[in-house]
Amino acid sequence: MWKQLLRGVMVAGTIACLSFNARAESPRDGSHDFDFASGAWHTHATKVLDPFDGGTHTVVMDGTKTARPVWNGRAWLEEIEADGPNGHWEGATLFVYDPKAGQWSQTYIDSESGKVEAPTIGSFKDGRGELYGTSVYKDRTVLVRGVWSNIKADAHHFEISYSRDGGHTWVTAFKADLTRIK
Repeated sequence: MWKQLLRGVMVAGTIACLSFNARAESPRDGSHDFDFASGAWHTHATKVLDPFDGGTHTVVMDGTKTARPVWNGRAWLEEIEADGPNGHWEGATLFVYDPKAGQWSQTYIDSESGKVEAPTIGSFKDGRGELYGTSVYKDRTVLVRGVWSNIKADAHHFEISYSRDGGHTWVTAFKADLTRIK
């Protein structure tokens, strides 16, 4: 649904408001969608430094991600620590479930800058989570998509992509393969 809404609503770097008729139906209960992420994980992450210019310049980091439930699983707190050629990186992510909308929000906080990023919002379907939002990349507003995929008991993949054409095309900005430690 997000893909269809995002297409055609990006006007000069701004998302326009839409009104549409949707039949009233209760959203599925997705309050346990992030249960798979509980515990400690090894993360092998790649940050793409030039996502719109070929994606050939990257920084690879290895570290640990820990996640624990808050509010009986209706929220999750995730902490990340990783090391790479540019030094040590730490961050935290807060996930909060909105039961009326049937959607999750994800808000990332970088430890070095203390900046809180704008949240991404979305849901899971068929074992795949997709959350969308906006961010600023090189002084230009872009769409952001976070995707959780290949979810298994002891492994999963996470990827952040950017789009500057209203969601028609996406480029990878960050990806991580995670394997369970405990």
